[in-house]
Amino acid sequence: MSASDTGRLAPNVMHFARLLRRAGLPVGPGEVIAAAEALTHVDITDRRVMRAALQAVMLRRHEHALLFDQAFSVFWRNPDAAKFAQMLAAMDGRAPREEKAAAGARRLAEAMQAARSREQEPRPDERREVDALLSASSQERLESLDFEAMSAEEIAAAKAEIARLTLPLDERRTRRFRLAARGSRVDLKRTLRDSMRHSGEVFDIARRVPLTRPPPLVVLCDISGSMARYAQILLHFLHAIANERDRVTTFLFGTRLTNISRQLARRDPEEAFEQVAGAVPDWSGGTRIGEALGQFNRLWARRVLAQGAVVLLVTDGLDREGAVGLADNMARLHRSSRRLIWLNPLLRYDGFAPKSQGARAMLPYVDEFRPVHNLASLRSLVQALSGEAPPRLQAAALWETRQ
Repeated sequence: MSASDTGRLAPNVMHFARLLRRAGLPVGPGEVIAAAEALTHVDITDRRVMRAALQAVMLRRHEHALLFDQAFSVFWRNPDAAKFAQMLAAMDGRAPREEKAAAGARRLAEAMQAARSREQEPRPDERREVDALLSASSQERLESLDFEAMSAEEIAAAKAEIARLTLPLDERRTRRFRLAARGSRVDLKRTLRDSMRHSGEVFDIARRVPLTRPPPLVVLCDISGSMARYAQILLHFLHAIANERDRVTTFLFGTRLTNISRQLARRDPEEAFEQVAGAVPDWSGGTRIGEALGQFNRLWARRVLAQGAVVLLVTDGLDREGAVGLADNMARLHRSSRRLIWLNPLLRYDGFAPKSQGARAMLPYVDEFRPVHNLASLRSLVQALSGEAPPRLQAAALWETRQ
């Protein structure tokens, strides 16, 4: 392949990767680079060979294969073919086992339309435009709609709302002090140092007050197959928080624990999420909650859980290891934090009960047990974190009173 051919192909590979991400597939910068490199070694005039090369480096999960094939067929036939996107949007999803495929096809179709018109997701400063597009009834529906049931357009609107959420956690005293004219404590060192300028005469007494700042916030988010859709939406919430205040540490876990705080610190959301996708190898895989929490307790707890940290544990509690070591690690995590909140999307079901081994092992050690499946539940979480913390270890007792 000539250099000019490579130069024309690389942008299309990047656009294809963006289409896959918009349709819900985890594709990071590493996969984009590998895909561009792979196409330099195959005959791109043979669509079957080209599809196999891209699939080998860009597809992580077998269940995404159908959606990948649909995206490939639409994009590489003609990157601007809106009529094929409309065909995909009309797919019938009535059969239970085809529901996810149909939802994915709908998101793919809408992603194609968005790419074709070069529309960008609304930014935080575009609230007036977003509000104009949403009537009161549609706004109410958006608030209550499950993230997993949202179309690509609804997800974009939800992300715009999430970007505007703020998290004013209560400030706590630290061990540091700052100067204050009416401080409650005398700063003896500062007073004596100032007196040296006047031959030892004390003219002013320096005073100080304790420095206050929001407590550290630590997030542990499950990215297994059953949690992947919720985790993708919650990343926008976590990105907004991480760029709004300091001392926010975020971990993702499936079969291993990954610290993504550095990636989320990037101001541009699209760039941040591309970096996250490249850093996390186990997205939409299995879950080992106990092992992940054990790794956190051993390697990170002492570093990030000081000064009254608040911990958000986001998971459905389904552990492929059968809750091995989970209770002990939950107990240690609870002791190390000031407030431990379990966010579970399964609480959206009225008849939900923590019957799995993982859920039964976790519940006795959490302070609060909350749903996290739509915008309304996120707003409720923000309100709860902004208020006074309830007594500790109340989740299990409160849950029993609901039954």
